[in-house]
Amino acid sequence: MKKVFIYSVAALLLAGCGKQSTKAVEETERVEQVRTTVLQARSIEREISVSTNLQGYLTQNVAPSLTGKIEHIYREVGDKVNKGTDLVRMDQTQYKTTKITLSNLQVEKARIEQLLKSGSATQQQYDQITTQYNSSKEQLEFLETNTYVKAPFSGVISAKNYEDGELYSGQPILVLTQIDKLKALVAIPETYFPKFKEGMKLTLTSEIYPGQVFPATVEIVYPTIDPSSHTFQCKIVVPNGKNLLRPGMYVTTTIGLGKAKALVIPYQAVEKLVGANDRYVFINENGHAKRVAVQLGQRFDQDIEIIAPEIVEGVEVVTTGQHKLVDGVKINVVE
Repeated sequence: MKKVFIYSVAALLLAGCGKQSTKAVEETERVEQVRTTVLQARSIEREISVSTNLQGYLTQNVAPSLTGKIEHIYREVGDKVNKGTDLVRMDQTQYKTTKITLSNLQVEKARIEQLLKSGSATQQQYDQITTQYNSSKEQLEFLETNTYVKAPFSGVISAKNYEDGELYSGQPILVLTQIDKLKALVAIPETYFPKFKEGMKLTLTSEIYPGQVFPATVEIVYPTIDPSSHTFQCKIVVPNGKNLLRPGMYVTTTIGLGKAKALVIPYQAVEKLVGANDRYVFINENGHAKRVAVQLGQRFDQDIEIIAPEIVEGVEVVTTGQHKLVDGVKINVVE
């Protein structure tokens, strides 16, 4: 009875292995029906569009280096100011005291200078009073700058955090923003790094002004690539003499890069890896599907540029039926 049982189990195992083997053969011999296109270089007008937010070209926190009472704030939010305009007057007590001290030291310095010439004072006495005078003069200049705060550039008051008579404790009293010239940082795919130069011209558009185009210029091309996003930054400057654009506005930047050759396929032929942003296509390699990772370039309506070392002219890319493919499966190209 025991022998019969052993033989029965062995027979079942062999039968199971036979089924798995048959299934593996069937899987290997599976053939998928697809349509393909042979890649040919296409002449395109190279341009890229990226979106960004505008910023004031210069922004200054009006924050004196002195704590104490704010005597008077000359401007309100929205006021336009010119360079050198009075913005804030802090408590003047320390400034006035130092000014009197400097005046007395100036008189004393002149007196000792005359005594030195007549031999009634020593060089050491003169050097001491000169040092005190110079130190007091520097202190007065510091106090003047931080007691009577002026606009370092022309702009508009974009924030106010205190009122007259309040105690200044470190938070900026005002924020001054330049708006007649704006800037923006744009992230550009690393593929285009060799093409970007300082001084390049580009255009901006905003949904707020349909049909209007605003000129801009690349001011700085940052020298490093972000390894996580594979982009580099450009700083662009935007003339804004009419003040139509404002800091914080959302704009689209269009940058023309001249004519170029590109390999383009229907956008639907590109697959996306689940759970990631990696893109890939399938190519026909001797009757088998081969998965190739690609970077996406410029979009042309329903078509998209693809970039990869293996993607060259003459390669046959699967454009229909790619959703059911796996790497290495046999394919049959149909018309």
